[in-house]
Amino acid sequence: MRRCSRTGCTNPAVATLTYAYADSTAVVGPLATYAEPHSYDLCEEHALRLTVPKGWEVVRHEGEFAMPEQVTDDLTALAEAVREAGREQDAVDPPDFSVGSNRRGHLRALPDPSEE
Repeated sequence: MRRCSRTGCTNPAVATLTYAYADSTAVVGPLATYAEPHSYDLCEEHALRLTVPKGWEVVRHEGEFAMPEQVTDDLTALAEAVREAGREQDAVDPPDFSVGSNRRGHLRALPDPSEE
């Protein structure tokens, strides 16, 4: 379960906030399937109370925000858990892609055996 992005809020997220800077618009919709780097998860209270700067517009989802349904498919649940763990690890230890780095990633390309 994802939590609200607002500092100090521990409520579960039920909505996703995305900014369209070119249009001076904030869009508050149902909770996105996956957390995205340029969007913010909000609890119902913060989703309903969101205000924007003068000259901006807020587009809100009409109706109530609902808690996301629990995943019942074991394979999907496993894939989501791995994805979330990878995001948390990248936030703590960002990958080092510098030239000459000795760090090996967990994935690598292998030569095609038919070409050897």
